[in-house]
Amino acid sequence: MCLAVPARVVEIHPGDRAIVALGDVRKEVSLALVDGVSIGDYVILHVGYALQKLDAVEAELTLELFREIARHQEEGLERAQ
Repeated sequence: MCLAVPARVVEIHPGDRAIVALGDVRKEVSLALVDGVSIGDYVILHVGYALQKLDAVEAELTLELFREIARHQEEGLERAQ
């Protein structure tokens, strides 16, 4: 099983490289598999490669679901203590 995460492109570099942001985390990734990516676009990211562009609204909905899952996990850990 794999997990692909939406990330926003914040910089584009030569050689199909880019910097993406996921919250406060920034990571250099490859854009070799995706055409037409611009700064501000969201891409689906998996193990250092952008796999496809993603609609901004869909990306934000997905990221909000991840935040909600994290909140529920934290609440469960607090109750377990």
